[in-house]
Order: sequence, then structure tokens, then C-alpha cells
Amino acid sequence: MKLNSTPFFAVIFLLTAYSFQAQTHFTPDGGGQFVFNENKIPCLTDEQRTAVLNELKTSIQELKTQNRLSYNQANRGSHPLFIWPIKKKDGLEYNDVWGISNYVDQNPSYPNQVLDYNCGSRTYDTTGGYNHAGMDIFNWPFSWKMMDYDEVEIIAAAPGQILYKASSNFDRSCSLSGGNWNAVYVQHADGSVALYGHMKQNSLTTKNVGEMVAAGEFLGIVGSSGNSTGPHLHFEAYSEVELNGVGQDVLIDPYSGTCNSMNVDTWWQNQKPYNNPNINAVLTHSSPPVFPTCPTQETTNESTNFDASATVYFGLYMRDQASGTSINLKIIKPDNSVLYNWDFNFTDNYYASWWYWYFSGIYDMNGEWKWQATYQGQTVTHSFNITGALGIGEEEFNNTSIYPNPFNNVVSISSPLKIEKAIVVDMLGKQIKVISNNSEGIKEINLETLSNGIYFLNLESDSGQRKTIKIIKE
Repeated sequence: MKLNSTPFFAVIFLLTAYSFQAQTHFTPDGGGQFVFNENKIPCLTDEQRTAVLNELKTSIQELKTQNRLSYNQANRGSHPLFIWPIKKKDGLEYNDVWGISNYVDQNPSYPNQVLDYNCGSRTYDTTGGYNHAGMDIFNWPFSWKMMDYDEVEIIAAAPGQILYKASSNFDRSCSLSGGNWNAVYVQHADGSVALYGHMKQNSLTTKNVGEMVAAGEFLGIVGSSGNSTGPHLHFEAYSEVELNGVGQDVLIDPYSGTCNSMNVDTWWQNQKPYNNPNINAVLTHSSPPVFPTCPTQETTNESTNFDASATVYFGLYMRDQASGTSINLKIIKPDNSVLYNWDFNFTDNYYASWWYWYFSGIYDMNGEWKWQATYQGQTVTHSFNITGALGIGEEEFNNTSIYPNPFNNVVSISSPLKIEKAIVVDMLGKQIKVISNNSEGIKEINLETLSNGIYFLNLESDSGQRKTIKIIKE
């Protein structure tokens, strides 16, 4: 059973003999699938791609003329092996910051005739003849917030020489009419070239065209410049660039797979799985996060500090959620006892998903609590703080008492203060009865309809003092 909200105070006493770990499932209170580029906006029009390739060729020729071109065809070696081109900002709490929406389209036919390297359909084309020619790595979760705070960095996938950079273009695009992108193009020792597109405005490396970068070196921040519907990196690679009418522009797909007709071997040092299930973040919120329309930054409502009377929203953010798998979730108290322990079963395949549960009336201990998720051998833990909880035996009403206790039908309240509100809560935190009185105060409560068992009576005085008393009906 899902806990209902106890509006003004957390239950402070739970029987040691009762194990809340017996709870096996809580239905999420919200969330679902997150879809990036739902309308399949092309990252580069045909005209823009032609311009990009011309920029590359012009830069190569200029550097060659200046005797500054690092690539030497006579000494051409094997192709590079890429490292992952995305890195989260140092110190960012999120476990991971990216998802993949699209791979290279291996099928030149269109429309709706797509094929990725793994013989799947994780790519797209358009009625106008566009076939997706790179891979799209999008920020997740809270893509705009992470862009605005420079939390997702683009790094060089392989060492090489900067051939081109553009940094001043508008970076909050949401459509095909976004104009040109901010980008860095890097040529490697074998002559191949990698394009890093859609960067945040004015976020690029301070290095100039012609300078060298090392693998893993900072190139810029993930943005949404050019044709884009949200912050993501468009990573595109060519094994050959046609120069002076010699050769041709040869697009490659860095992934090795059954349906990759462009190249046989992988271009990755460690090729990631086609589907790569992962916990990107577990977070606590004061309210559910809000995902507004592009390009407005998300209202994340993240918080790690709560009063014991608060409702806490427990958020889970997944990459490549896999149908038929389950995730184990726990809420752990400051004494390391497990308050709740349940499994959530995934019934759909989503490239990105988010879920949340909310609880109140359970924070009976001050200190550092933990929200923990375990999925396919990976455990991610998020800490949050609770203050304002009354300890066992702590009395806000020094001389307030309940009698008789145990009781049969009616309990009486003896207090020197006016009792303005009383709430009866069962062992699972569910509200059973609410009594309010704004005149002489509450003196007694009729509970004859309750079943026999243990309950908690939350009392509040007209001056705001609070107390919870365990009561037993027999």
C-alpha cells in the first residue's frame, strides 16, 4: 500500500518488531518515457553538410600551404580508436549524464526505411531524403539545466589537429530553422576527421585552428545550436575527405555490427553495448520536476534538506530502460536500518525514462537518510537530510496524556494546552481520521469504528506544538 500524506507531522514511533521491508512494491506516482527529438529534426541539411565538408577541405588546404598540416599521407597509419566523447563535469552528483537517441542510418532509401549498425531502427530518415549520418548523444536528465550550468562536457575522442571551429551561433534552437551550429572538427593522424556539433555558444576550447588536442581534452559544452530540438552532441566521422577532386568523402559508422556496411571493425577503444541500461541519477525533490517545452530550462525542484513534516519526492532517472528487468529501491534511515525495500518492474523499452514516488509521515529520525537504487549489479545512492523529527520520549506537550490506553471505543485527551487538531494514523502511515476544533479544543475522540490494533495519534496545539502518542485499541 502506498503511504498517504500526513500533513503536519511525521510518525515518531515504529514498533521494532514490525519490518517495513515486507513491502514489496510501490506504484510510481509519476514519470514515464522521455523522448529526444521526437519530430526527427535533421541535424544537418544537405546544404549544411556540403558547407561543412567544404570548410574542412579549405582548412586542410590552408594548413598545408602554411606547412602546418599535421597529417602526412605518406606516413598514414591505422584509424584511431575513439574514447567516449562525453564527460560529466567534475563534482556533479549525477551518476551519468547522457543517452543515445540515434545511430548512423545504414539504409540510403527513405522515408521510414532505416537500419542501424545492429540491424535495428535506432536512427531516422526524412521524406526529404535525409539519412542520419552520425550519432546523437543527448543530455539526460534535465538537458537544458545541465547545458546552462556547463555540466556535460565534450572531449576529444582521439588525438588530432583542429581543422575548424565555430562558437558564436545561437544555442537554444528547437527546430529545423536553427541555422548553423557551433562545432569543432578534428583531423587524426590517419587523415580521418571527427565532427563535434551543436555545441553551446562561446563554450569552445580556447585553442585555435591548427593546434593539436589530446584524447580526452576539453572541446566544449553540449548545446543546442544549429538544427536541434535540445542539447545533444552530434558526433560524425569520415575516414576520407576528398581534396582537389581526388578521393571521396567517406562517412564511417564507428560501431562494428552485423548491419554496418560502411566499415568492418570498430573505431572505439571499448565499444559500448547497443542498449546500455544504466541508472543516470537518483535524486530527492521538494515537488515533482517540471519538463517545459523547448528551450525553457527544467524546474528540477531538487533538494537534499527536508523537515520531518515534509513530503519528499524520490526520483529515478534511467537510460535504456529494458523491458522484463527490475530495479531494487530502498529508503534507508540514519541508523542504516532499511525503512522500505521494494522492486519496480520495467515493462517497456525506453531510451530514457524517469519515475518518482512520494512519502510523508515516515521521517522519525534526524540525520542523513539514503535513497538507493540497484540495477543489474550497479548501486547508486543519494543522501538527504531530515531535521525537526521528535525523538522517542521527546515531549512537546509536557503534561499531555491519553487515557485510557489501551482503549475500547473512546480516548480522552488531558492537556494544559488547547488541542486544535488530531490525526489518527495506522502502522503504514495511512490517515484514518482527522479531527479539527477551533473553539474549546479537542477533549475526546470516538474511535469505535477502528479495528483492534496499534495506531498513532498526532496532536497539534493552537500554538503549533506537536506530539505523537502510540495508542492501542483492544
